[in-house]
Amino acid sequence: MNFETESRDGVVIIAPLARRLDAAVAMVFKQKVLSAIEQGNSRVLLDFSHIDFIDSSCLGALVSILKNLNGRGELALCGLNDNIRGMFKLTRMDRIFTIDSDRQAALHSMRH
Repeated sequence: MNFETESRDGVVIIAPLARRLDAAVAMVFKQKVLSAIEQGNSRVLLDFSHIDFIDSSCLGALVSILKNLNGRGELALCGLNDNIRGMFKLTRMDRIFTIDSDRQAALHSMRH
């Protein structure tokens, strides 16, 4: 699984370059993000603009990543398509995660 990674304004942006985040790649995805956190990046933006589908294993990985930050950082999501955003609302995960429409909006929210 490939990722696009960049840093901007003290935020590491990680964009998985896959169409699906499912059980087959959830551990690789989780390890990539945790590795960035372990390298001292406490402000993380996950850009899902390339993702068409996520399953419960990806939701579990996201919760695990959030728990790993343990209030010592910030995790935000952006670029969710309508189906993924709907799943976040259905599971009430939209109350746990900061979700913005795109990178610019997310970076702006993370600055303030």
